[in-house]
Amino acid sequence: MQRGFEIVNRYANQGLNLPYRTTQRSAGYDFECAEDFVLPSIWRHDVLHAFKRLRQRQPLTTEELAAGNRVMKPYLVPTGIKAYMQPDEVLLLANRSSNPLKHGLILPNGVGVIDADYYNNEKNEGEIFVQLVNVSLHDVTIKKGQRIAQGIFMPFRLADAEQAPQQQRTGGFGSSDQQ
Repeated sequence: MQRGFEIVNRYANQGLNLPYRTTQRSAGYDFECAEDFVLPSIWRHDVLHAFKRLRQRQPLTTEELAAGNRVMKPYLVPTGIKAYMQPDEVLLLANRSSNPLKHGLILPNGVGVIDADYYNNEKNEGEIFVQLVNVSLHDVTIKKGQRIAQGIFMPFRLADAEQAPQQQRTGGFGSSDQQ
């Protein structure tokens, strides 16, 4: 087996669909939401209050900054899916073109990167989550089975004379963050 998808154990008998291409020439595999999920609008009182103060050139307090950042933080929408691939491949997650236009949903990171060693990691079995932010004026309910992203398998190349990293993946989402 070279590349493909599996359902993670916690969704084993819940009727999920593996990602699929919808037309013969589709590059991306459509990922569906694993369960009903409410994605709150970012336009909450805390954000509006902060914008008003900034517009008036008033500094924000530490509490106001924290409250605004909480509201603006992306949500991780579960897919119930994991992907396996060759060591020199990556799965890129991209937004569906209809998400911003019809639903006000954006991927704040632009493109998600799923590395080959994310598969079956100890922390979350390699379940793929889609980061989404709701920029519409109302909360959006994503229904189980609704298409939320598309994944494209791609090869990648290494730089000449690279000193190979020694670090092994020890966790799930964002585990290699060195900050």
